[in-house]
Amino acid sequence: MKQDNWPHLIVRPNPDDPRLTERVRGVDQTGAAIETSVTVERPLTIFLNSQEIVTAMTINDYPEVLATGYLLNQGMLLPTDKVTGVDYDDELSIVVVRTERKTNYEKKLKKKVQTSGCAQGTVFGDLMEALEDVSLPDVELKTSWLYRLTSAINTIPSLYLEAGAIHGCVLAHEDKPLVYMEDVGRHNAVDKIAGWMFREKVAPGDKIFYTTGRLTSEMVLKTVRMGIPILISRSGFTAWGVELARKANLTLIGRARGKRFIVLAGESRITFDQDLEYVEEESAKHRRKAGAQEE
Repeated sequence: MKQDNWPHLIVRPNPDDPRLTERVRGVDQTGAAIETSVTVERPLTIFLNSQEIVTAMTINDYPEVLATGYLLNQGMLLPTDKVTGVDYDDELSIVVVRTERKTNYEKKLKKKVQTSGCAQGTVFGDLMEALEDVSLPDVELKTSWLYRLTSAINTIPSLYLEAGAIHGCVLAHEDKPLVYMEDVGRHNAVDKIAGWMFREKVAPGDKIFYTTGRLTSEMVLKTVRMGIPILISRSGFTAWGVELARKANLTLIGRARGKRFIVLAGESRITFDQDLEYVEEESAKHRRKAGAQEE
């Protein structure tokens, strides 16, 4: 399908980028020789001013927005900060985010908590303080939008469909996908969208966030921190993710595939306007295998 089928998509995956996959030879279940595409991951070290913060494993397609979003979602870069520069060195695999405000997070780096983000994500303990004063807008979500949105996402050419071993996150408005980011960890994909929104000064209050990954505490916290009121996934939930979503009044929708979905928080935002007789089941061609394994 041609990319013009998604005129509202501002940023989209590029499965044809030769830097993102490699062809690898092996054998299949019968012993026959095969050649397949595999996703490439690379280390990327993020600095905030002169301080080294983290080294992340990433496909490295949008290093500047990943670094910016990571720092935002960790509470190190503030929404009010003036960023004076974001410099990427491809040879050294380093991104340096510079701010007008002087920063020092020596103590904060020592008290980080490991999360469920594919054994790579971290979220700092005081990040959960963001839930204390949160007030997400009471916007509407029509089920007709939800079905059209998930159908569109499933048919957009992606690195997942080319090579697999990757997560995707999408920023949307009503039934229109706007930004589609992929990475080896869902935490990286969501950070890329957070960084893009910060750089483009995008208002979050009327947006929808979609992920292929599980609805964990980390995913909920990052969505709330971005100020987005609706989070949708094709995968399942964790108990803590549900608890935090209810506390924050975040609409939390999981197992959204074909005609099915389950809402475990914020159901008051949903208007059930879609006749299910006119909704198609998800085709095998576009089914994400990881989703079934994560239920």
